[in-house]
Amino acid sequence: MTDVPAPASARPRRLIGNDTWVIARRGLLHMRRQPEALTDATIQPIMFVLLFAFVFGGAIAAPGGGSYKEFLMGGIFAQTIVFGAFGVALALANDRTNGAIDRFNSLPIARSTVLGGHAVASLLKSLLPIVLMSITGLIIGWRIHAGPAQALAAYALMIGFSFAMIWVGVLLGSLVSTPEAVQGIGFVVIFPLTFIASTFVPAHTLPEPLRTFAQWNPVSTLSASLRHLFGNPGGTLPPAGPWPSQHPIAYTLVWMAAIVLLCAPLAVRAYQRTIST
Repeated sequence: MTDVPAPASARPRRLIGNDTWVIARRGLLHMRRQPEALTDATIQPIMFVLLFAFVFGGAIAAPGGGSYKEFLMGGIFAQTIVFGAFGVALALANDRTNGAIDRFNSLPIARSTVLGGHAVASLLKSLLPIVLMSITGLIIGWRIHAGPAQALAAYALMIGFSFAMIWVGVLLGSLVSTPEAVQGIGFVVIFPLTFIASTFVPAHTLPEPLRTFAQWNPVSTLSASLRHLFGNPGGTLPPAGPWPSQHPIAYTLVWMAAIVLLCAPLAVRAYQRTIST
């Protein structure tokens, strides 16, 4: 008697976890076999660190004094983490155009494993630029002036925000059908968020209304949180001002939770609607 595969909805959680890892491992193998696809996680972050540190380092003063290179690192970390949404969105859009999604749907696996696998692979990929930027920053003069607990909290915050941005990318990749469209929409929406912020210049130097937008921009508070936890210039919490500026870590955590709670179910719904048509 021939065994009939169980429907995807009836698969045990253990098997769903295995299926998710298989999809994630596939994504990691693609990165290894196509190293040019890793430029956004390797060459680009290092290039941004070097360019901004040596081109603008002599022209921009860090708030409260100190090294601009140390002020810069919090912003570079934040910008690269936000840009991580591009990678998962492009990977998902590529799978939708090359027929991989159709092949996955023909297998006895839960549909959620495809999105979960992409999310896991992208989260592991996000660790690479964080490590490379840390090494590059240390080479050019960046230092961590806080204790080990604060430094670990800073890296945990980066990983958590990376996870949140991955779901933004999953939602974008589920809504947009081609990689070209992902790049176009992502550039218009995500790119300005990283510059109308305190990533590279103090927010108080911006004109209104850009200053107000930057003060409430979660990219700014992520940058400020990392500077505060690393003990870098620009990390001193102001005694007055908007609530996000005084409580950047709490504000960033609220945004992380809100992004995941909003984007994850919307991404799953958009993906299921896409593959059912």
